[in-house]
Amino acid sequence: MTMNLGKIGIWRWASGLNPALAAEVERLGYGAIWIGGSPPADLELAERLLGATSTLTVATGIVNMWNADAATVAESYHRIAEKHPGRFLLGVGVGHPEATQEYQKPYDKIVSYLDELDEAGVPVEGRALAALGPRVLKLARERTAGAHPYLTTPEHTRQARGILGTAALLAPEQKVVLETDPERAREIGRPPVRNPYLGLVNYRKNLLRLGWTEADIDNGGSDRLIDALAIHGDAATVARGVRAHLDAGADHVCIHVLTEDNEPLPVYQALADALF
Repeated sequence: MTMNLGKIGIWRWASGLNPALAAEVERLGYGAIWIGGSPPADLELAERLLGATSTLTVATGIVNMWNADAATVAESYHRIAEKHPGRFLLGVGVGHPEATQEYQKPYDKIVSYLDELDEAGVPVEGRALAALGPRVLKLARERTAGAHPYLTTPEHTRQARGILGTAALLAPEQKVVLETDPERAREIGRPPVRNPYLGLVNYRKNLLRLGWTEADIDNGGSDRLIDALAIHGDAATVARGVRAHLDAGADHVCIHVLTEDNEPLPVYQALADALF
């Protein structure tokens, strides 16, 4: 792991990110911002966030291989890396089959896309791969700096570390709800877990692989599953849940804050006090 992500970063949809928020996230002590969704190949948002900060790392979580051609992405990577050396991590992945009619042989697509990035001079240490299952985790270890799993648990982190070995980056996303009432927390956490992820084949397969049952996954997710995928409680409790990934072998955890009002900054502030 050569890039300095720090132990804790944030994951947020691109539509909710701006330079002012990035500056505040950096001030609070977070090490990285992960641009969620499928940012376009020009990577312009990453460049703006880097321009508003001085130490923060910006990562994509993730550039979708089906939507952003590798040649353009590579050009954008070099532009940003030259301007902000050591502070940009290119996260790439194939998304999920329901997202595109072109989705065929995803493993082959990953390999060919990484081949194109190689040819365009994007360094292995400058890129990470969205990975859940063993085969793609191994590819992340062999062809990139490491893996960025999404919608996982500390048990997945433990298993992924075993596959990745000790040297590769492991940076899982973890949804969090700063709410001590379990029912209220589930009202906030369940919708973004249920729609779309519990209906997507790759996430379902991963959860089943981890020992969850079809009954846990169906009908909006069992309370136990939602509590694991969108951990809730006071700041200290949430911080313990985040640190569980570090204890299981993660190098870095990106927290994905869920709120009723879509205003995450108060939660970032409260959790910073508990995490740092």
